Amino acid sequence: MTRIDSATAPSSIDSALTGYDFDEEAGGFGEPPHVPDETRRSALEWLGLALAGLGATFFVLSATTGVLRGTWGGFLGSFGLLVAGAFVFFADRYRGTQPGIRNDNTYFSGAKNRGALGWALGIGFTGFYLVLYFYESYWRTWGMPRLLDGPIRLVDPLALLLTGHAADRWFLYGTLYTLLILVFGVRMFWRYRHNRYQLLRTASVMFFQLAFAFLIPNLLKLFQQPEFYFSYFWPLKPEYLFPTELAALTEASRLGVFMAFWGVVLGLVGVPILTYFHGKRWYCSWVCGCGGLAETLGDPWRHQSIKSTSAWKLERWLIHSVLVLIVVTTGCLWINSATEGRLLGRASQTFASFYGLWIGAVFSGVIGVGFYPLLGNRVWCRFGCPQAAILGLFQRFASRFRITTNGSQCMSCGNCSTYCEMGIDVRAYAQRGENIVRASCVGCGVCSAVCPRGVLKLENGKEIGDRYPGASQPVQAFLHAVTTPPEQGRNC
Repeated sequence: MTRIDSATAPSSIDSALTGYDFDEEAGGFGEPPHVPDETRRSALEWLGLALAGLGATFFVLSATTGVLRGTWGGFLGSFGLLVAGAFVFFADRYRGTQPGIRNDNTYFSGAKNRGALGWALGIGFTGFYLVLYFYESYWRTWGMPRLLDGPIRLVDPLALLLTGHAADRWFLYGTLYTLLILVFGVRMFWRYRHNRYQLLRTASVMFFQLAFAFLIPNLLKLFQQPEFYFSYFWPLKPEYLFPTELAALTEASRLGVFMAFWGVVLGLVGVPILTYFHGKRWYCSWVCGCGGLAETLGDPWRHQSIKSTSAWKLERWLIHSVLVLIVVTTGCLWINSATEGRLLGRASQTFASFYGLWIGAVFSGVIGVGFYPLLGNRVWCRFGCPQAAILGLFQRFASRFRITTNGSQCMSCGNCSTYCEMGIDVRAYAQRGENIVRASCVGCGVCSAVCPRGVLKLENGKEIGDRYPGASQPVQAFLHAVTTPPEQGRNC
């Protein structure tokens, strides 16, 4: 290596020493011309796309013309080819690359950055949910085509195997939902293969969706038992604490009594205990089906979450308003049940119907999933889920979980804030060297995974008092949080 003597050094650095002669001052500081990251696809990627295209063609033909409809040939030819094509494509896309998270081309991609394709995907997702939830009204009241009849018949073989009955639109939805989590879960395995935490939590949400939210509920129907989702409980599944539902479960069988007991105990006792030790991540990022779809299918859009203070204020008002609404609705139903309808009459059922339509269907489904490409993958979890609201309150004021920061190592690259799906400005905490204990944080760990300096670490401490000043007095901390604007109380 050539040594340069300061006494004889030239006034400007010689281009021979720098290895290039580009004059930035003369050339300006504009954005360099963009070269797409993947200009050509490999033969295996084209094979994967071809298999997926063939599966999609098979699906359309079988659903619309009746070819092999209701047979295993039709089911496997459609869904089997789609899944196989996706697996081949993902495997070859990441095969041979260095382990690590690559976000190249993200903001140049129309599908990922609210371009024409992103809007098309958002409209497509939203349209599917509108058809799904209002299917009966579409064709009975308005005379529209029965668009889902063909796809429903395609999954009949699987429905007959698992439930003993022909499929309906909810079985079709459950099948599609589960397949999406499994297929895009495999993509997560490839994308985050260097990160043990991401591999474990992805495997967890795939397992709970497949076993607890799909196979077990459908097998219960096969054995003439009430359908029950063991991975959901009140208030995310509000009817599990409604008096009519509890009565139906306890009168059905001994297993029904256990289901009712499971739902009540886990919802009212298990949630505080598990959240105290592990934060809300034990459920939102490891068990919940809503979070499972967000973390797998929705992963490419996590950077679309809005990070503004206005969005933060709206988030706090909306999610806690939904929580208050379901608490009031549940209380009214129990009062109505206890008084045999004399006190509230039909008002309690009106509350329940309103909640089921506008929150359970429109907010959580149509908006919550339909807006993935436009507002990020956690719209429902961030702004509407009452379960997340309860878990967040425990996490904020009575949990050992925190994300610790090493502010002296932060270089302010902003990756953590950019890819936080909950819209948290993680960099602001890192720069100040503050622990992150925000109620909205789901502990997905991606902020830590994308940090190039190892500044962020997810931890379960030995106590709650060392997370932030005043944490040992949760009641006072809560009162301070609810009376302090977000821009002043950063960890609200």
